Amino acid sequence: MTITRTELLEMIRNGENSGVEFKRDDVQNHDLAKELVAFANLEGGIVLLGVEDDGSISGITRQKLEEWVMTACRDKIRPGLIPFHALVKDVEPGKDIAIVRVARGFDVHTLWHNNKNAYLIRVGTQSREPTPQELGRLFQQRGSFRAELRPVSGATLADLDMRRLKNYFVNIREQDVPDDNDETGWNTLLFNTEIMVEDGVTVAGILLFGRTPNRFLPQAGIDAVAFPGVNKEYAARERCALRGPMTPLSDDAGEIVEAGLVEQALAFVQRNTAITGQLEEGGARREEIPAYPREAVREAIVNALVHRDYLLSGTDIELSIYEDRMEIISPGRLPNGITPARMLTGCRAARNQLIKDVMRDYRYLEHSGMGIPRKIVKCMKEHNGTEPGLVEEGELFTIRLFR
Repeated sequence: MTITRTELLEMIRNGENSGVEFKRDDVQNHDLAKELVAFANLEGGIVLLGVEDDGSISGITRQKLEEWVMTACRDKIRPGLIPFHALVKDVEPGKDIAIVRVARGFDVHTLWHNNKNAYLIRVGTQSREPTPQELGRLFQQRGSFRAELRPVSGATLADLDMRRLKNYFVNIREQDVPDDNDETGWNTLLFNTEIMVEDGVTVAGILLFGRTPNRFLPQAGIDAVAFPGVNKEYAARERCALRGPMTPLSDDAGEIVEAGLVEQALAFVQRNTAITGQLEEGGARREEIPAYPREAVREAIVNALVHRDYLLSGTDIELSIYEDRMEIISPGRLPNGITPARMLTGCRAARNQLIKDVMRDYRYLEHSGMGIPRKIVKCMKEHNGTEPGLVEEGELFTIRLFR
């Protein structure tokens, strides 16, 4: 993409922002690299060489500028970047400006300076080091890191519910398991299935099978509220903090004896939504009709548990029931380029692949990944003719089901 002199002058008049930085052309190579790394780790951006911080044009004086820029991007950035470079001549009489542009990186890039790597992100007009949470999410966005496989500080094998683990491996996966007192055997099995890593139990392991997940992950639950009207009110019909592992505990016959988070949420919905009745054809028997189809509610709850961003600490999934609708709010933006429109077509992208796989083993999810179009959309249309609302706002994704 080329930039005309007129477009360049307009860009300079608008000043620096999240995608534009001004630099003198005598800038140090690591200072240029710093800005390009921060841009590549965001959505890309442009450095204008030969422009002062106040927007005045000082012009280019450095000899072999393009070669110098390319060398800086190779020597000072890991992995290296190849930027777009262009020279706009006589922006002011006798003064040229160089445009150095980088696109959004496929990897997470670092500045290599003084024999160490520094991670950088662009925040407004500043390029700065990210917080640990921001860095983790950056790796997650680039597909280089799975938050669900992070070790949970202080969590050990003793913090997992052995009953649920045996239920999962024996009854669900139909495989042999070590003896209860064979700690080495269990560690090996759980390491091979990513429920544990060398440093302890993973986030996914605690969420799925932990005795008390919220002891380690305060965000590992659902805040459920039923309001009497159509707005949030202090005087709710019921408020409930749903806590515990995602997976249920079943007996040998497959009957659930201890509910997981999905069953807890469904029970909350059932006791806080009305059931109407109508006579079946012929008038012989009364048919009960729930306010919302169970399959649609179940899919929305499972979707939130499986796909939420567990790097957003201190933020629970919200389940809110109003007089005219139900909302399930999941923390975190949609992963890997997914949009609400693409979800409606069945486009699949998992943020938490292990959690998804285990919940699918329990048959909470379809293998085709078509739960939203096949269950939520189809069930709501058949139930009352309404279209569900799929909304991404800021760091939250909401599914709305209407009465």
